[in-house]
Amino acid sequence: MTMDATLSTHLQELRRGTVVVASLVALRTPGYGYSLLETLSTAGFEVEANTLYPLLRRLEAQGLLTSSWNTDEARPRKFYRTTEQGEEIAAALRDEWTRLTVAIADLTAPTTPSE
Repeated sequence: MTMDATLSTHLQELRRGTVVVASLVALRTPGYGYSLLETLSTAGFEVEANTLYPLLRRLEAQGLLTSSWNTDEARPRKFYRTTEQGEEIAAALRDEWTRLTVAIADLTAPTTPSE
């Protein structure tokens, strides 16, 4: 495996978890799949539709999202919204993200020689 392929694999794994957090946070305001794709892209999260839609179904099955169909427009759309449990999970994941960021910063900080 080349260095680029190795990096690509690790970046994909790193992003996978962040898309869960980003989706739960973004869907505190109801949105449909395509609008979420745009929101995430604008925020800097690169995610493919064939990755996002199964994720939305999985989060809904876990009770972290709820959905309802909006048939007011010519094209019916399924709107998702973060549940209270989803809010709690998102907060816990964000706390963990902060803890990991601090831990990485500590590991990469220059050290002073010990006496």
